Amino acid sequence: MLFPFEFGGFKRSGRSKRSGGSNQPPRFALRRSAEALAKAERTRPTLSIIVLATVAITSCTSGPSAPEDAGSATQIEQARAEKDRSFSEDPDSPIPVEKRSKILPLKYFPIDPAFSVPAALRLSKDRPVFDMPTSTGTMRKMQRVGVLEFTLQGEPRTLDAFVENGTQQITSLFVPFADLTTGTDTYSAGRYLDLKPTSTGFYVIDFNRAYNPTCAYSPTWECPYPPASNRLKVAIRAGEKAPPAEGA
Repeated sequence: MLFPFEFGGFKRSGRSKRSGGSNQPPRFALRRSAEALAKAERTRPTLSIIVLATVAITSCTSGPSAPEDAGSATQIEQARAEKDRSFSEDPDSPIPVEKRSKILPLKYFPIDPAFSVPAALRLSKDRPVFDMPTSTGTMRKMQRVGVLEFTLQGEPRTLDAFVENGTQQITSLFVPFADLTTGTDTYSAGRYLDLKPTSTGFYVIDFNRAYNPTCAYSPTWECPYPPASNRLKVAIRAGEKAPPAEGA
């Protein structure tokens, strides 16, 4: 069994897609099956649809509305428990067997609704390609889909949203970020968010769902670093905390 498309890291030994560890229950697949891919093709909106819908919506509204589906605290807690179970039991867990008793259960800040905020995606005109440094010293080519604009703690802020270079149909927006807790309370290489595309261009950024890249648990995973544009000048005391340090 392999880890899901959302688990934030790249296996160093293969050409796998970004896998991740959002607070959604794992779907175990670095490579998606033909059946799952076909289902995704039928159910996910294409970028062109998103662009047209976003233009139509933004022409008659002044901004995103309040979050409608930020996910309840109960749902987040259940997802976290499921992730712990998966990381503990699955043979392809990014946490080495000898470290599981020390790292699990994963550590989190208390769930705080103040860190779940509405956002609007301002699309890039040409989806520019960026070389994103990774934990193994290689570069990942990523396309910037757009800029998420939101307000947090009374200040306007932005985060760039990415997909891997060459992506034709967007099924998830990759949002790596760092903040003023990075390197202290949270992992030194930053954390990740995954957002499902919407037909309106409006999103909910829920930092309670922020998760560590898989390289936080093992150096055999390759993880992109957040770009300078995604280094927030605010302490995000929500989501996953740093794993215990070696020797701690």
